[in-house]
Amino acid sequence: MMRVGIFYNSKQTDKESAMCLAEKIERRGSTAYVFSDISEIADIDRLIVLGGDGTMLRAAKRASEIQIPLVGVNYGNLGFLTEYERGEEDEAVSLVLSDCSVVRRSMLEVDLDGRKSYCLNELALLHPVGEDRSNGIAKISVAIDGSKAGDFAADGLIVATPTGSTAYSLSAGGCVMTPDSPTFLLTPVCAFSLRSRPIVYSDDCTLTVAFSENLLMLYGDGDYLGQVSEGNKLVIRKAKRSAMLLTSDPNGYFRRLTEKINH
Repeated sequence: MMRVGIFYNSKQTDKESAMCLAEKIERRGSTAYVFSDISEIADIDRLIVLGGDGTMLRAAKRASEIQIPLVGVNYGNLGFLTEYERGEEDEAVSLVLSDCSVVRRSMLEVDLDGRKSYCLNELALLHPVGEDRSNGIAKISVAIDGSKAGDFAADGLIVATPTGSTAYSLSAGGCVMTPDSPTFLLTPVCAFSLRSRPIVYSDDCTLTVAFSENLLMLYGDGDYLGQVSEGNKLVIRKAKRSAMLLTSDPNGYFRRLTEKINH
């Protein structure tokens, strides 16, 4: 008997839909648990997520912490990270109750002055905007394994995983990396110099970031992580944990990518 969790985004769906899915799981001889609070997810074998990519990112970080695989049903917009679309909930149930493939996705460990955070898609360093902010350029210096990799004058900088290469980094001019690539991607945002280009580097490397006096905002998978400026120490490396995604088609990445990009 399998213990299956169902996490739903209350802004995109309702508890009734999640409970209906739970009943289908119970009828097939397994136990179902319904969650609307990400911190409550525990003591399960697998997780079904009802929501969009943002919901999947939050759920995947929690699932990576307790090492359980998950699958998503898209109740949002594009759904790059979800395996199924709305209306295909029965297929999701069949998948989680089967002996299906599990794909591991690498994550970033972000260490800001000793405080650690984790990202599945990307870490973004962005120049703040607002009435009380000057419209200056952020100056960011990057070193990879202690060797200087470049000085960037830009509106910001993105460090993306292969999973996140199709997200914010792609919009900023970065390349697409397949999920199994042992690499990370460094992408400047609106660089001041035409010579500033994305850099693909080995995920075995440790990236350190130094700043000028400019204040920058730090975001991990869209969530605010804090402010950084001269004197802060930011270290980014591959996390020991990983996200585990259930899939019915482990070789279907490019098919799904093409479908979503042409959406």
